[in-house]
Amino acid sequence: MDLSWTHQPLTRRRTLAAATGLAVGALLPHGPALATAAAYTNPVIWQDFADIDVIRVGDTYYASASTMHYSPGAPVLRSYDLVNWEIAGHSVPVLDFGAKYDLNGARGYVRGIWASSLAYRPSNRTFYWLGQIDFARTYIYTATAVEGPWNRLTTISTPYYDAGLLVDSDDTLYVAYGNTTISVAQLSPDGRSQVRSQEVFRTPSSVGTLEGARFYKINGQYYIFLTRPANGQYILKSSSGPFGPYTMRQVLLDLRGPIPGGGVPHQGGLVRTQSGAWYYLAFVDAYPGGRMPALAPVTWTADGWPVVQLVNGAWGTSYPSPAVPTPPRQVTPMTGVDTFDGTGLKPRWEWNHNPDPTKWSVGNGLTLRTATVTQDLYWARNTLTHRIQGPTSTATVQLDHSAMRDGDRAGLALLRDSSAWIGLKRDGGVTRVVMVSGPTMDTNWNTTHTGTELASAPVPGGRIWLRASADIRPGAPRPGTFSYSTDGTTFTRLGPAFSMGNDWRFFMGYRFALFNHATQALGGSVRVTRFELSTP
Repeated sequence: MDLSWTHQPLTRRRTLAAATGLAVGALLPHGPALATAAAYTNPVIWQDFADIDVIRVGDTYYASASTMHYSPGAPVLRSYDLVNWEIAGHSVPVLDFGAKYDLNGARGYVRGIWASSLAYRPSNRTFYWLGQIDFARTYIYTATAVEGPWNRLTTISTPYYDAGLLVDSDDTLYVAYGNTTISVAQLSPDGRSQVRSQEVFRTPSSVGTLEGARFYKINGQYYIFLTRPANGQYILKSSSGPFGPYTMRQVLLDLRGPIPGGGVPHQGGLVRTQSGAWYYLAFVDAYPGGRMPALAPVTWTADGWPVVQLVNGAWGTSYPSPAVPTPPRQVTPMTGVDTFDGTGLKPRWEWNHNPDPTKWSVGNGLTLRTATVTQDLYWARNTLTHRIQGPTSTATVQLDHSAMRDGDRAGLALLRDSSAWIGLKRDGGVTRVVMVSGPTMDTNWNTTHTGTELASAPVPGGRIWLRASADIRPGAPRPGTFSYSTDGTTFTRLGPAFSMGNDWRFFMGYRFALFNHATQALGGSVRVTRFELSTP
């Protein structure tokens, strides 16, 4: 996982503890031939999915991404064409790595699930997820289907930082990992323990930091794909086995990306289609929304090095679509309506830290019972989040607030280290709709301000519609706006526009967030009967 915004040479390890060049590439034809071909547009997903690992199993593609303090963690995306993706499940069902992930006496913001690895082992038809937590140890989870159930296979005492898992052709499991000093570990045949670990490469000072390992065996050669945060990609190659020796080559550096105002595409994975074509799925720093996946075709030199195909000297905003078999079905859209039917949440949802399972339920809407007595949104348990769809999108919720109690606060937020929200305050038996701006954390993720109420209006009845709109295009002014309705048709703007922050150090982008917490005593509840994420 890369730790830095463009031109920031810091590593994540150093941040949490406290070169200009030309891209190597070949130009694709740009003109009528490209324009008339079936094409896709970058970013292929305009939602926050960073530190991507991507694999193909049969005719299906899967990708994993970082989620930090959100629970469940490590979403698994699924696609049949590398362009259209859906969220299929999560590899880490609960962040059971300590009380701070429960918002119990401590907080896990910007900890948890960082860059991790997803692999498939044909010999036992099992998916493997591997990642380190808090620089302390490595966890491996397995499942026979990406939807789950996922179960913890083992814990390994070595923290494999920014790891890439390789299932070799002889079924041996190897892990490439590290920051600047890159190592390879061999796991036991059952994947439960480390057999051997060895340093295989030390990054030259002229390059700086390399991390974000992905491990491959291609045509008998071993490759470790590495990122230079946040503007480069390099690759190591060994012809002598997984433990090297390795030689290095630059893949790209300071390459113009496909999102105006965004960063350099980097830190992702290589994948081969059924027809033998290769692609690179990277991410683009594009705050305030986060880090967005972008796809580009890759060719290989005669001596076995990958070359990203460029358009007019840049990562293309458009390329011919991958030639793949006709998908068996359309994937589930990442936007649209959710009425919270069924027995569980759909995989598009993730909680801010682990929820208290006794304080929420679905079926006939989402019921959020107050789980925390606090004035601080960042301490409130059972805040449910949804990624924002870029470049602009709107979330609308229908909320039954008839069971709120005095002191309760419930609503719809734009959630990050600097936040704003529209929602309900109930005090002295009176309910008002309010717009609050400025709940803020510092760079140690301690709350520095709980927010200021900037506008309010009386609320008749027990039902209201709340709306938040977000423009997450990089650059100014990055506005978020709020409105409400008492009939679901006519919406009234409330409060000024909120300028979303774009500091990279929180890593995760802004999210829409549904919350309900108490400031006096537990016992109140609200019911969200409908959530809709729409684009213009």
